Amino acid sequence: MLALLGGAWALDRALPPPMARFENLAREVTARDGRLLSVLPAPGGVWRLRTRPEDVPPHLLSLLIAAEDARFDWHPGVDPLALTRAAFQWIRAGRVVSGGSTLSMQAARLLEPRPRTLRSKLIEIARALQLEWRYGKRGVQEIWLTLAPQGGNLEGLRAGSFAWFGRPPSALDTSESALLVALARRPEALRPDRHPDAARRARDAVLLRRAPDIATGAEIALAGEVPARRRPMPRLAPHFARERREGPTTIDLDLQRGVESLARETLRRLPERVSLALMVMDLSSRETRAIVGGDWMNPSRAGALDLTRAIRSPGSTLKPLIYALAFEAGIVTPDTVLEDVPRRFGDYAPENFDREFQGRLRIADALRLSLNQPAVALLNGLGPLRLSSAMKAGGVVPRLPPGAEPALPLALGGVGVTLREMVGLYAMLGNGGRAAGAGQAVVEPRAARLATSILVQRFPGGGPEGIAWKTGTSWGGRDAWALGMDQRHVAGVWLGRPDGTPMPGATGAQLALPVLAQLFERLPPAPRPAAPQRTLATGSGPPTDALRLLFPPPRSTLPEAGRVILRASGGQRPLTFLVDGVPLATDPARRETGWVPPGPGFYRITVLDAAGSAAGTQLRVR
Repeated sequence: MLALLGGAWALDRALPPPMARFENLAREVTARDGRLLSVLPAPGGVWRLRTRPEDVPPHLLSLLIAAEDARFDWHPGVDPLALTRAAFQWIRAGRVVSGGSTLSMQAARLLEPRPRTLRSKLIEIARALQLEWRYGKRGVQEIWLTLAPQGGNLEGLRAGSFAWFGRPPSALDTSESALLVALARRPEALRPDRHPDAARRARDAVLLRRAPDIATGAEIALAGEVPARRRPMPRLAPHFARERREGPTTIDLDLQRGVESLARETLRRLPERVSLALMVMDLSSRETRAIVGGDWMNPSRAGALDLTRAIRSPGSTLKPLIYALAFEAGIVTPDTVLEDVPRRFGDYAPENFDREFQGRLRIADALRLSLNQPAVALLNGLGPLRLSSAMKAGGVVPRLPPGAEPALPLALGGVGVTLREMVGLYAMLGNGGRAAGAGQAVVEPRAARLATSILVQRFPGGGPEGIAWKTGTSWGGRDAWALGMDQRHVAGVWLGRPDGTPMPGATGAQLALPVLAQLFERLPPAPRPAAPQRTLATGSGPPTDALRLLFPPPRSTLPEAGRVILRASGGQRPLTFLVDGVPLATDPARRETGWVPPGPGFYRITVLDAAGSAAGTQLRVR
């Protein structure tokens, strides 16, 4: 006995089963919850998806055993009774009436297809015993479920389930499962899209042979029609899936479907050769939740290119970072008043988009209006290298012409960036100025919160509230941008022609912003914060615990210079009092501080709290 076992072991090692077809699978890219996001065919264009017994419903396995191998649980891979019956029928009829094959023998034939000869049958018998020896009953089932033909270039019951029913096998009912079992017998003759009557009869025959607890005659009668067409295999986020090739991702499957639906609707309205790219990122984890790289494989829109990686001019979308850096440096505060007037910076004379100037206005309003002159003036005070360094720390590679150094045109989009980088940059601002990964501080939290809270505003055409957003348009209307964030997500929209040709008259506000509003409508609503980040910028009355400047009162006048006690209420301590943007020494435990005006004139008094909220007023000293 030991010698027999030793010989069997030696033969098994010398002649292992040919597992190449079983291991040569389609590449699957999965969503964050494990559901199939996208699949790339195996070499040769075959849709062969690994299918484990736990991937299919119990009633499918029962139908399979009842139809193909009733004694599967009892034999060692070969059923002597079935083989004897098949041999007797062959001798009596002079032809093959039944093959006597077990599921294990079928699995062996699927691994190594051979002509139907007596020699092939003997090899199948030997291989069946070997498969059960090596892999057991569950392993044999997995081989069969993965390789069973399902018509055309479909192999395996998961592939068949997606192609014929558009969902995974775990969601199939009894009659749908029976059709897949039947298809494996004669996949071309029983294709439901070409031979619906034959497919329906074969399905019903499988149901009739079911185990008693699987189906009833009434269920067979109600099984209904078979699928009339083959569905496409899962192909969500195709550009991203091509990049990842296989394995898990952080994509939210349901959100991805909604974002792709929005992309299709938008593309139908866009001018010829104009494409788009969309991206949604989780604000705290920086994980990608949805992404659209363009009009997949549409040659008129360069659909093979992943436009989330295209290097484009960002227009005005870098301005929030410039303002945050200026707040951090103490150059200005949101309430600093400036003059938006024509000004030259050496040979550089920027103009606003509408070629108009606004005169006196607050810094916060200059950012909301996306004025060019104030942004360039702030960058001039900071230095272009400071912006370039912050971009790099925030994950953006500033792509400049060969030999060029960072200069003032950076403020208005004179640099190459990608949508992925810009979404990550806005996530940095929304996360209190912290970079991804180790969390390096790119901008101090207070400054980042001030910049983003200024941008919380209503969408012009309607949409969700509480979104901080910014648009951008590059020179010649080549790029239309809109980026936004709430408490949970950051989203970005880019529209343009992939070849870089102009779109005359196009702007980010016109083309991209409505898409951003619709994108946020598809996102789960963010939880409402207990208090607004910046009450001064909302234009509405503050809640009872909001930061308020008690003294001086709004637009008050002091008769003469002398020591003044500046007082505030509410807000999160420690508080910081500023006069014309210059911080005053303040006790962290108190909500007041003293200040002596240096002389007559107008002063801007501002108080900031630890959460980034601000309140302020203008004070006149006679």
